[in-house]
Amino acid sequence: MSITENESKDILGRSDLNDIEGILSITNDDVDAIQHIVKDNADAIFTWDYSLTRPALRKLYEKAKVGQWNGSTDLDWSINVDEEKQVAMDLAAFASGLTPAHYASTTLSNWGDKEWTEFAIEQRRWSLSQFMHGEQGALICTAKIVETVPWYDAKLYASTQVVDEARHVEVFARYLDEKLGGSYQINAHLRMLLDDIVNDSRWDMTYLGMQIMVEGLALAAFGNMQQMTNEPLLKKLLRYVMSDEARHVAFGVLSLQEVYAHMSDKEIKERQEFAYEASVRMRDRFMSQEVWSRMGVNPRDVVPLVLNDPTREVFQQMLFAKIVPNCKKLGLLDRNDAWLRRRFEEMGVIQFENAEDTGEEYVKFELGETLADVQH
Repeated sequence: MSITENESKDILGRSDLNDIEGILSITNDDVDAIQHIVKDNADAIFTWDYSLTRPALRKLYEKAKVGQWNGSTDLDWSINVDEEKQVAMDLAAFASGLTPAHYASTTLSNWGDKEWTEFAIEQRRWSLSQFMHGEQGALICTAKIVETVPWYDAKLYASTQVVDEARHVEVFARYLDEKLGGSYQINAHLRMLLDDIVNDSRWDMTYLGMQIMVEGLALAAFGNMQQMTNEPLLKKLLRYVMSDEARHVAFGVLSLQEVYAHMSDKEIKERQEFAYEASVRMRDRFMSQEVWSRMGVNPRDVVPLVLNDPTREVFQQMLFAKIVPNCKKLGLLDRNDAWLRRRFEEMGVIQFENAEDTGEEYVKFELGETLADVQH
């Protein structure tokens, strides 16, 4: 059964998943601000039970303690990055997630290699900027998890993730500043999602929104870019970050699986709706509205085509390769007459449901003694 217009309006603020005007109506009206304040409606919880009752979380904590790295010394910041040359090496059209021929009869029909290369450069800068902003969101959310989760083992692990996220913000900000000449503002759809996650008072919603949805998509996006790029500094940076991110998503899976097994259908429906909203917000942010505007193109002229671009569609679907199986493992897909399953079917991403979830997959992402695999 398809989602009703009223349901869609309640969850997304618009009646149709692909309503262009609804997507583009979400904008930032404070683009020059350097601070953004969100009300954190949560209670800080102390626990006096220091027993080790969750071995899987303790194992993750031990992995995190030995998996730390230093962005200042473990990455070679002396590497020169030639943006234009690098984008050409990375196959500009594919790296941007767009098919130039798809836009031949539009306002972009007069674009040549120069314009598409410039677009790909801006797209790379924009993508890394959103990674950076998302990592700050994760930094704040994980600090909140330390405060709000009632389990001792979870507090210990979450504290290591706070350090991880600080390191991620640091390296993305440095790469953007030193190698790409600056960053983009946070995308309005991403900011709205982060605001909702921080604002919610329920500790499991912080887990679901950040650990499962945002971090799950980030792990897939980092992996996609890490495989595609030939730029050695970025390739190694992403590989280091991925080693942390895999643990972060596992943290969410291992924690929420226990909690959701005992929730009522009504409680699970709220989590299903939240997961769907988060999925759509993240999909909408990949329309790259800010890049089009910087290139002098009205987003309204191209976003409808972006939605139907065959290359972009495949790229966006791949971003859900971690989210869908993790939602299945948490029991969110098929509760309440398979409500979330049908939403993922409508989004065209349900094919990932049987992919490997991230509950134990994080072991594959460990750095090990060397990083020789980074170059392959």
